Amino acid sequence: MSVAAAHVLIGPTASGKSAVALHIARQSAPPRPLISADSMAIYRGMDIGTAKPDPAESAGIPMFGLDLVTPDQPFSVGDYLAAIRAAAPDLAAANSLPIIVGGTGLYVRCLTEGLDSAPSSPPHRAIAKAMLAAEGLEALQAAARHLNPAQYARLRDPENPRRVVRAYELLASGHPLPAGTPRPRPKVAGLRLPPAELHLRINQRARQMFARGLIDEVRALRAAHPRLSRTARHAIGYAEAAQVLDGRLSEEEAIQRTALRTRQYAKRQMTWFRHQADVVWADVGPRDDTPRLAHKVSQIWATYGPAPLILDPPKYH
Repeated sequence: MSVAAAHVLIGPTASGKSAVALHIARQSAPPRPLISADSMAIYRGMDIGTAKPDPAESAGIPMFGLDLVTPDQPFSVGDYLAAIRAAAPDLAAANSLPIIVGGTGLYVRCLTEGLDSAPSSPPHRAIAKAMLAAEGLEALQAAARHLNPAQYARLRDPENPRRVVRAYELLASGHPLPAGTPRPRPKVAGLRLPPAELHLRINQRARQMFARGLIDEVRALRAAHPRLSRTARHAIGYAEAAQVLDGRLSEEEAIQRTALRTRQYAKRQMTWFRHQADVVWADVGPRDDTPRLAHKVSQIWATYGPAPLILDPPKYH
């Protein structure tokens, strides 16, 4: 059995999406596998600050996309896709439709829309972005078309500035565009809260993380990995806990800064979801507990169906 589709649940940090996904996964027989789409949860040993489900919460649920690398190693979206691709046999063995859950939009997009694996060309990309900013999309489209009209005619979604920038980059550096027909952007389910309620949850979560031992977790990470990767070192909560250890912040100041950075991150997530994904929102009301939200999300999935799960690398010719 191969895995070619998955249901998707996204939402900003602290929206409760992991609890909802776990609840739904557990209702199936056999339990549905969960694919985490969280760019911080890929690090081993970074558990409290990334709000990973603890073993009791995820018992019996096949989990993928967690603890993929030590926090002293660099990690890219391509590495993430390769890790999920390598897990494809185990996903298939679960014999149940997977659930992709997370707040890292780029991870969700690479799983459901595929990832361009052609090499990058920073100089040509810079030219394309500068042209887009100075002259607009139409001028960039014309420039890309002029480079190779036959290849440009195969461009997926030529009204998407991101795709036209990438097309110019590929064609200007002598690479073909990916083969195949354009894929429609899949509809995905999302959890949405009123901003005031989301901010309250974020503030509570930040305080709970420090109460659960985030500072001790950072101390242990430093001992095990003296040279953390830049991404891990600057992760929300971890950077602040490190400053407490260094005597640069009090614990209360660290909690407040963690909450502020998390609120800012949640705002960026919602902006990304609005512009880069086709989301059917389940609004979280004051009486919506996890089972009720699971029902709302399941109804969205039943209406719109699963998203494609694109694990094969794109073909070029």
